[in-house]
Amino acid sequence: MAAEIHSRPQSSRPVLLSKVEGHQDVVSAALLIPKEDGVITASEDRTIRVWLKRDSGQYWPSIYHTMSSPCSAMAYHHDSRRIFVGQDNGAIMEFHISEDFNKMNFVKTYPAHQNRVSAITFCLVSEWVISTGHDKCISWMCTRSGSMLGRHYFTSWASCLQYDYETRHAFVGDYSGQITLLKLEQNTSSVITTLKGHEGSITSLWWDPVQRLLFSGASDHSIIMWDIGGRKGRTLLLQGHHDKVQAICYIQLTRQLVSCSADGGIAVWNMDISREEAPQWLESDSCQKCEQPFFWNIKQMWDTKTLGLRQHHCRKCGQAVCGKCSTKRSSYPIMGFEFQVRVCDSCFESIKDEDRTSLATFHEGKHNISHMSMDISRGLMVTCGSDRIVKIWDMTPVVGCSLATGFSSR
Repeated sequence: MAAEIHSRPQSSRPVLLSKVEGHQDVVSAALLIPKEDGVITASEDRTIRVWLKRDSGQYWPSIYHTMSSPCSAMAYHHDSRRIFVGQDNGAIMEFHISEDFNKMNFVKTYPAHQNRVSAITFCLVSEWVISTGHDKCISWMCTRSGSMLGRHYFTSWASCLQYDYETRHAFVGDYSGQITLLKLEQNTSSVITTLKGHEGSITSLWWDPVQRLLFSGASDHSIIMWDIGGRKGRTLLLQGHHDKVQAICYIQLTRQLVSCSADGGIAVWNMDISREEAPQWLESDSCQKCEQPFFWNIKQMWDTKTLGLRQHHCRKCGQAVCGKCSTKRSSYPIMGFEFQVRVCDSCFESIKDEDRTSLATFHEGKHNISHMSMDISRGLMVTCGSDRIVKIWDMTPVVGCSLATGFSSR
């Protein structure tokens, strides 16, 4: 169960510092312990483990606790050393970790859900543990009494959760591809709005309370930035992954977004520039360039004695076009298209070479990533996945140097 240690060459890509191995099943969550050389992991093999870096440079488990059901989600509050573990059976268990990270004491069990827990957050101010689950609901429970305060049900599995501690707003992503913004009260909740834009299930959310930006990743391989604070409903689309986006983290200090996908892709997006919003796709019965009818436009096909064409859309202008009028492909990073997408021929001519300059960097995690979390203050990232391996990365080469970002030296 020892960790494999790697050297740290200077590079402009993430540096793999350690590999932690020893789990018998998928690692569902891993968190870096703030200000410590340690990692907490939760796994489908029913274990919670705390790994500490020893003098030898290797990570060894100082706590190894077996649960009654596979572990599906985890939240850790460092100042109070409280850890909340969601399970496949719907229960959340709270533990307290000792100051030397060598002991974990059981506190209480919360009957939060009827099915697998998908996400947990803990609010110390209100003493609430808030969670989502595959029983299609968000629940919030009192950590003092252990009693249920409230529940809100959705039409499909609730898959991920973010919470604004100041305003008590919860963002819940679900398997239908919808994000619901809820205001949580002591015993009730109210739906503020629903956000629709993804074509696949929501897999990850990140809320930045400073700029009031919400980022969502989905199984449609894309990320959307929602400008909640601006109230203009402005959305930015980011497409650069080739598999479902499993985890995202926005670094407010450097205006960078880090995202990980199931195929091991790690992307760092520059959000400190003025990006263009992708256009809405226009509807038309005929090509908006050559006016040839689309195949469902029977009247025009009959009138012009022509065969109908397939409808496509230009990603830059949003117009409905036929294949002959959109023969070209181009990247257009300022609109979030990091790889080549269909554009109409006239838009292709308008895109300059410098417009194709990438606004993100892409790196290979070399394992199936199902979960990621960052210690932004140290520029560290931990990834884990279905290969049962936990990897610890130094991200400072790609998210800025210590002087520029205020990262503390290790």
